[in-house]
Amino acid sequence: MNKFLKVDIQGYEANLPILPLPSGINIAFFNLHGNPSLTEHCGKRLSKFLSDCDVLITAESKGLQLCHVIARELKHDYYAVARKSKKLYMQDGIEVGYGSSITTGVEQKLYLSKHDLDLIKGKKVGIVDDVVSTGASLEGLEKIVKKAGGVVYKKAFVLAEGDAAERPDIIYLATIPLL
Repeated sequence: MNKFLKVDIQGYEANLPILPLPSGINIAFFNLHGNPSLTEHCGKRLSKFLSDCDVLITAESKGLQLCHVIARELKHDYYAVARKSKKLYMQDGIEVGYGSSITTGVEQKLYLSKHDLDLIKGKKVGIVDDVVSTGASLEGLEKIVKKAGGVVYKKAFVLAEGDAAERPDIIYLATIPLL
């Protein structure tokens, strides 16, 4: 029998499947991929908190469509995307390493193209992602913004998981427990 966690994301009810991780803990799995109504709802809500950011950044891939909606709502022409693998066009970009996330369990790297580096340099940057939990992925995004010469101005997520909800430096729409 499948188990789900029901979450109210500021008026949008989502049923998140509970999935086991190799580490032995369970998570309520949140996925915006393929769900335009949820993505629109969350993006429009988060955009209200990010209106004073010069530019946005997200990490591929689950933050992409969320960041797209927020950028559209804020009338930004561009947003930066930190890639998890180095693409051919990124030879003149930058990279950072950071700790393992709750879902991967291995050391991670982020890569930023020169185009996105130039977009961020000297700007107030809003970091956007779907879920913050241990903060490892957020740490990677903060590192790459700073290395690019930007200022981490705001950090916004749809969900704060576990102890992340206690962080005073983040914005989020709803909380979920670590199971």
